Order: sequence, then C-alpha cells, then structure tokens
Amino acid sequence: MGEDEISTLLGKLDLPRKVRLLTGASTWRTHAEPAVGLAALTLSDGPAGVRGPAWDERSPSVLLPCASALAAAWDEPLVERLGALLAAEARRKGVHVVLAPTLNLHRSPLGGRHFECFAEDPELAGRTGAALIRGLQENGVAAAAKHYTANDAETDRLTVDVRVGERALREVYLAPFEAAVEAGVRLVMAGYNAVDGVTMTQSPLLAQPLKGAWGFDGVVVSDWGAARSVTAAAAAATDLVMPGPEGPWGEALVAAVRSGAVPESAVDDKVRRLLRLAGRVGALDPVAERPQSAPAPGAGQSGAALLRTAVAAGTVLLENRGVLPLDPAALRSLAVIGAHAAAPRAQGGGSAGVFPYPSDSPLDAVRLALPATVDVLHAAGPAVHPPAPVGLDGIEALDCRDPRTGRPGVRLRVLDGDGAELHTEYRLSGRLLEPPLPPGAHTLEVTALVRPTVAGEWTWGVGGFGRLELTVGDATLVDGEFPAATDDPALLHVSPPCRYGRIRLPAGRPVRVAARRRLDPGAGRAVLLTAAPPAPDPAAAIAEAVRAARAADAAVVCVGTTEESECEGRDRTGLVLPGPQDALVEAVAAANPRTAVVVTAGGPVELPWRTRAGAVLLGWFPGQEGGAGLADVLLGRAEPGGRLPTTWPARLADAPVTATAPRAGRLSYDEGLHIGHRAWLRRQGPPPAYWFGHGLGYTAWAYEESAVQGPAGAGGPHRATAFTVRVRLRNTGARAGREVVQVYLARPGSAVERPVRWFAGYAAVRAAAGAAVTAEVPVPWRALRHWSPQEGRWRWEPGRYEVLIGPSAGRIALSDAVRLRCPS
Repeated sequence: MGEDEISTLLGKLDLPRKVRLLTGASTWRTHAEPAVGLAALTLSDGPAGVRGPAWDERSPSVLLPCASALAAAWDEPLVERLGALLAAEARRKGVHVVLAPTLNLHRSPLGGRHFECFAEDPELAGRTGAALIRGLQENGVAAAAKHYTANDAETDRLTVDVRVGERALREVYLAPFEAAVEAGVRLVMAGYNAVDGVTMTQSPLLAQPLKGAWGFDGVVVSDWGAARSVTAAAAAATDLVMPGPEGPWGEALVAAVRSGAVPESAVDDKVRRLLRLAGRVGALDPVAERPQSAPAPGAGQSGAALLRTAVAAGTVLLENRGVLPLDPAALRSLAVIGAHAAAPRAQGGGSAGVFPYPSDSPLDAVRLALPATVDVLHAAGPAVHPPAPVGLDGIEALDCRDPRTGRPGVRLRVLDGDGAELHTEYRLSGRLLEPPLPPGAHTLEVTALVRPTVAGEWTWGVGGFGRLELTVGDATLVDGEFPAATDDPALLHVSPPCRYGRIRLPAGRPVRVAARRRLDPGAGRAVLLTAAPPAPDPAAAIAEAVRAARAADAAVVCVGTTEESECEGRDRTGLVLPGPQDALVEAVAAANPRTAVVVTAGGPVELPWRTRAGAVLLGWFPGQEGGAGLADVLLGRAEPGGRLPTTWPARLADAPVTATAPRAGRLSYDEGLHIGHRAWLRRQGPPPAYWFGHGLGYTAWAYEESAVQGPAGAGGPHRATAFTVRVRLRNTGARAGREVVQVYLARPGSAVERPVRWFAGYAAVRAAAGAAVTAEVPVPWRALRHWSPQEGRWRWEPGRYEVLIGPSAGRIALSDAVRLRCPS
C-alpha cells in the first residue's frame, strides 16, 4: 500500500478516532477501525518463542535457544532460519508483531536478563539481531527491536536514569538499534528507563537519530506501561501506547491537540505509521500479501531438526582435555549426574517465557542416543531447583490430578466473596494467569489431588500478591497479607514471589492441596501453586554421585542456574552456581578424570573447578531440543560450534564493569566505550576465565597468513565494506570442523580515545582434516568511524590501523595493517 493510499485513509478519520488507535485495545491487541479497513493487530512477547495473546499451558509454543545462545553460534544464516521459524509460529497463533529482538548489551555480568540479549559487543549484537529481524519479516511478521536504549540492567528498571556519554551512547548502545533499522525493522520499543534525565518514551532520541538520521519509518511502541505522560510522550516520537484500554492518552490527548499543546500533525504521523505497519503485515484492507498460516513447526520434524541443530551450533566448548567427544563404541557405562540432567532449565524467567512442547531431558536423550549395551547410571545430586509448578509438567515424584475429574492436572476456580463458584476450568499447570473475571469475582483458587510417590517433608508454595492462603489436607501452611512492593509488570503478572510451608507426607496417600489468592486491585494477575519433594542430604547426594562416577567409564555432570538467580525483573547478586553444585563437580571430577561438565546458564557464572574438569560445555538455556542437541555434541555427532559472545570472569571480583544498581536513581556508565573485552584489555589485572570469541570445537587450527585488500577510500557509507581481510588457515586436527575467524582493530597513538582493540568483523569457515581454507572477513566503514560530540557527526581518523586476527579477543594469531587516507 502506497503513501497516497495511506493519506486517503487517514483523511477519513476524525481526531477522536485517530487518537483511539494510538492506545492498545487490550493487553496484546490494538484497536480495529472498520472505517478504513484496519483490523486489530496482535502483538506477542519473544524472543525465544511466540506465546500468543494468552499465557496458557494448553497452547504450547516452539522454544528456541535463548538469545545469548543464538549469538554464540556466530551464524547469521542460521539465525535467519530461526527467525522464519518464529514467524511461522506467529502466523499459527494469529500474531502480527513479535516483540524481538532484545538489543541491549551484556554490560555487567550481573545483568539478570542476559539470556534475552545477544552479546557484550554492539557489532555482534547488531548483526545477530538484524538476522533475526530478516528471518521474521521476510515471512510476513513484524519484528520489534527492544528496549531502546541503554536498558542493560533490571534493578529499578522502571525508574532508573542512565547517564552515558554521547560517544558511548552513539558507538555502543545505539549501534545495535541502528543495525536493526538498516535491516528494515518495523517497530522499535521504547524502554522504561531514562537516559540523561529523560524517560525513553519522551526522549528526543526517538526523533534523532531514530526517525531522523536513520530514516526509521515504522512504529515506536512503548514498553508495557512505560508511557507516563500526555503531552511529552505525544509531542515526542512515541506512536503506540501499550497496553490498553487504559493509558495516559485517550481523551486527554484529544484535549491536548485541541488546546494546541500537541500538534495534530504529530498524531497524524503516528496514525500513518500504524497504518503503514498494518499494510505490511496484512491487517489493512485491501489485505497486503502475507503468507498463509502454517502448521505448528514445533510438532513437526523440520522445526525440531532446526532447533536441534541450533543447540549444537551455540554450545561452547570451554575446556577439553581429550574427554570429548565420547566414543559410544568404547563406552561400557556412563554416569549422568545432577539435578539439571533429569529436570533441565530450557529457558530464562520472566515475560519471555513460554509453555514449550515436551522434549527429552539430557538424561533421556543420552540414554536414547547410546547403544543398549552402555549402562547409563543416574545420580540426581543435591537439590538446587526451587519448587516447581504442579501439573503435567511439574514434579516427577508427584501424581497430581484435577479433584473434579481425576485427569492429570489442576482445577482453577473463580469464587465470590461467600465462596460460591462463579467460574471453573480444568488446567494443566499450577502456573496460571487469572481468566476473564465474572462480576462479583473475589478469589482465585487452584486445587489438586496429589499422591506423593516419595515420603518425607515436602515444600509447598503459593505465589502472588495480596491475600494468600495455602492448605495441604487439614494443615494451613500459608495464610497472610503480602502486598505488592513493586509495580514491575514482570513481577506482578509473570513471576511473583512464592510463600512456602513444609509438611511431612506419606507416599501413596492422596491429599487435597488448595492455593487461594484474593483478587485485590493492583495485586497482579498471576497465581502459582508449587511443590518440591523431600530434599536429600547434600553430603549423601554427593557421595552417591561419586559412587556412580567411579563405577562409570566417564561422567557427565549437569549444573546451572535457577529461575531465582536469572530472571527478568531483578539483577543477580553473584555469579556462584546455586546450592552445592560446585562441591558436586569437584567431587565427581576427583573421582573420575573423564568428567565433562555441562553448564546451563544465560550469562556468566564462576567455574572454580574449570581446570580440574576433563571438559566444560556451555549449553546456555537451550530450548526445547536441548537434550537431543546436547547428546549430539557429547557423542560427537555434531561439533560444539559456539564461541562466547561475552567475556567470562574467573571471579566476579575480577570483572572491570559490574554496577547494575543506581545511586540516587542514577546509573552511571562511567566506563564509557570500554565494556566487555574492551574493558578487560584496558585494565591491568587478572585475566578473564574466557575471552569474548573463545570456543574450542573438536579440531585444531593453524593461522598461516593474512592479507588486507583495500581500503576503498577515506571514508564511506558506514554499511559499505572499507576493506577485506583474507586469512589462510589449516585444520590441523583429525576431523572436519568449523572455525570462526575474528578481526579486531587497534589505533595506537590515536588523537581520540579508543579501546585497546575493538571487534570489527568475522567469518566462519569449514575444512576437512588437514585441509587449508581461506576466510574472507569484510570490515565495514562503521568499524573505523567515531562519533564527534563537538561536531555532532561521524568522523574518520586518517592514518595507520592495526588489523589483528585470531580466534578470540584474547588470542591474536596474525597481525597486519591498513592505512586510511585523509578525508577530502
């Protein structure tokens, strides 16, 4: 649909109708407008899956590896294919806009939402995000780049005022969003935070550079609840306020336009952008071309195979002392150890979460992949997982059934003030959002008839805010008022805290469990019923694991974080693995030198035993095919293709940038340009455990020679290639493999402040054992430019630049140089 046609449609709407379109009709939908053939647009959270307009376990979603795992693949074509998979899911669920990718950076290792972001480096984050955008949008679904901008921590995220210098803002934090606009992204989400004293939905950064210099012609949507003003946000470049139907605009915005406080031309521009978006996703009559609905890819072989490939592609081999890959033909027995082996964590916590399709655990997948002649021993090790929601996908040691029908699952009821039932439904999980409430609704109740298969002291929990009650049989375990201490939507509506009680239960005897939450205003929509079986004595559990490891030819220990330690809405307080997992690894590695440790986490964790384990694999949050993909890597069916998108410290105390908590409401980015590997290179001190770009694979490479072709001139379009680095390398190992050749730049004696060296580009190559291959790494002009605050524009500094080539930021194998001519 052309701009003239959009102008014609715009002319059919009076001011109240135009303003009505600029606030959501509900939590996830915009208003329709039949007068111009505009259908309602449906938006859904991403980026690891498409939940759809309802958070409902009865409507499962395909679950991708987390964003940091996608960046770890250093494989843009693969990420494009995964974007296409998300688009198919979105079409299946009737979704027009997927709220992804998240383009904020891994600034501090304590960031609680690392798993939803790509990398510490703006170039890698921008390239990966652009690939996901292309995959989504080439298949008829709009992407929304978020959270614009400098929204890199969770502490006080609704109100924090980030103070960042102009150069760092332009060169580091805005750069991934600029790449998204270049990729054609159709929405940009303004974050909750402020930058330099102005909250983002009112920020001049939306007009310049986003809509001005970059030419963004899409929709700026507020994060949910982030728009807080009438005139400031409306006069700025925010276009769509979510959620609805309540919000700061509505009649107040109509009045502001009529009084002259907001020009009607600003409203017209917002509506024009919304109509343009609707035309692009097939929600405007006459309907634009849009692919037809596809079957659920998560239930089919092609989708599962792609996700399985993605698991191996993003898995990072941090250490290997000849232990991996395991040879199935040489194994008689294998010990698979740890709570994460049987009950893995496939995704991070918060609004990005989905209810995934069932999949094999690492334990089940390894058993399935090995010959029947191999004895697989399992030891659970010490308990580390928090209580899990009861239901079909809950706790293995709990037979949980709907008290009314006897079917596996739970019963959800809405009660009035006298306890009379107003609404009831059968559900599969104890993690629930309240359904549409009938008049007189007073209490939400979740009940289950449970039959523990393990005797002992069980832990039960009820989650939510307001008046909470939890009963198990005749015993009341929780009863009290727990008012909401936050207005953060992620905590209110998705991951509220739980209150716990304990009770001894015999095995095999049914008992009725009921969780109730009074429906108080402002208390959120979530209610959780959780349980955890009796925890084994940690020392006894470790001893059992040691016995299994000693009895086996090799051991695989699965460790990782929990939802309490990595989740939207809160930053981390440390990098130590929860519970006695470090002690478990130390003991097993001492018992069997052929021990491979698999780490499930979205961001850095301390690995004090890393040099004593036979091998260390970083599996991230791997998504629904995590078990099968891990088995492929462990047994050598697939190479661990990942390279770190973030530098990992050996200890939190070593990290040069850690601050996530604001002081007096302000979070200062005092490090300027120097985050991630840049900060490590600048500071004299202990080296990191693993550098940005590190990853071993299952073969070895020799970097033989390099040559630089170019540059083309003295400065050019920042997307264009300035010069190309050709690198010849040889696979010196015994099997075929893939190497990620990385190029960094340095400018000693520069007249402007620069990092010691900075990432400029990469290329991945494959070669058979013993074969040589040439990698060609294009370096764009944007890698050479710097922002001049004095002139308010990009500049190129003439002179000699060092070109540094290697497999990570900390390991340079070859060096060259290039000279940039003086600008004319």
